[in-house]
Amino acid sequence: MILAPEGGLRPLDVAGRLGRLRASLDGAGIDALVVTNLTNVRYLTGFTGSAAIFVVTEGTATLVTDGRYRTQSAEQVAAAGVDQLIEVAIGGGDAQRASIIAALEGSTRVGLEADNVTWSQATAWEGRLERSLVATSGVTEALREVKDEGELDRMRHAARIADHALGEVLPLLSGTADAPITEVEFALALDSAMRRLGAESVAFETIVAAGENSAKPHHHPSRRVILPGDPVVVDFGATYEGYRSDMTRTFVIGGQPTGPLKEIFEVVSRAQAAGVAAVRAGAEASSIDGVCRGVIGDAGYAERFEHSTGHGVGLDIHEMPWVSAQGTAILEPGVVVTVEPGVYVAGIGGVRIEDTLVVTADGAETLTRFTKDIAA
Repeated sequence: MILAPEGGLRPLDVAGRLGRLRASLDGAGIDALVVTNLTNVRYLTGFTGSAAIFVVTEGTATLVTDGRYRTQSAEQVAAAGVDQLIEVAIGGGDAQRASIIAALEGSTRVGLEADNVTWSQATAWEGRLERSLVATSGVTEALREVKDEGELDRMRHAARIADHALGEVLPLLSGTADAPITEVEFALALDSAMRRLGAESVAFETIVAAGENSAKPHHHPSRRVILPGDPVVVDFGATYEGYRSDMTRTFVIGGQPTGPLKEIFEVVSRAQAAGVAAVRAGAEASSIDGVCRGVIGDAGYAERFEHSTGHGVGLDIHEMPWVSAQGTAILEPGVVVTVEPGVYVAGIGGVRIEDTLVVTADGAETLTRFTKDIAA
């Protein structure tokens, strides 16, 4: 059964993104930008192919790709409503270079996405264009921080798919005493459920970490059998029309945690609730990290919380802003972030609880709504 979006999906405002990008060029010290990051290309044009370069100047916009994408590029640019704003240039290597050079005619300060090219690639670009290039960072990514209503609709639906999928397969964990299942088998069942419900793909490689493996924050699912009494960390998400969700729940098979693991559950639950409550317009990203880290540190587990509290989510699973001690972003309505504190103790186990939230004018809306009950 495919899960239909509730209330339909509002359109993406792709056309408005070009104007916002052009308005940011001068502040970046450039009068043209060569976009090579394919996620940024998709954001600005609607094109999803595996090979493309997008050149934006103060007066022109040119999408350059090869003949494999002749039909796809035309269809997707039109579907995004920017076919009157963007020229699509198709060709082989020499033709593409000529199109890029032509698109940059008259530009003297050409920006290159420094985070997406190697030193050798940058040197080659400089030689091809016969002009000095300006290293830029985060020009398009900064625009992507605040989601429009169409983006939020797609992220809500991705989260809804993930919620339903976990509910569908969770009984596989509770039945482990009679029908044991491995980490990798449960991950596959969860991934398949998301696909059946309408996800185009998983948002990232699903994490299922049972028993001693739960103390490894980024454990890869293995052939380890999930047993009664195990803590099990499940970190996963769905992708819908390019936009992703991200959620983590930690369960105990067959009952409630005891001993040190019980305390860890209680501490992480308090930290996560405090972090969620701190997400609001005007908050600095680092303050949310500080709230979670304070609860965990006061409980004596500071050294066992060894990753940041969260990150932005959208077309990429990890994008700006960064919810960490170094995060300087000021949250505003439309920004989507995760809150995912965790405590990991070798020999005992680990607990992580994560939600994806969108900042609103009066607080935050939680997109991931699956229960946080512990028993499975």
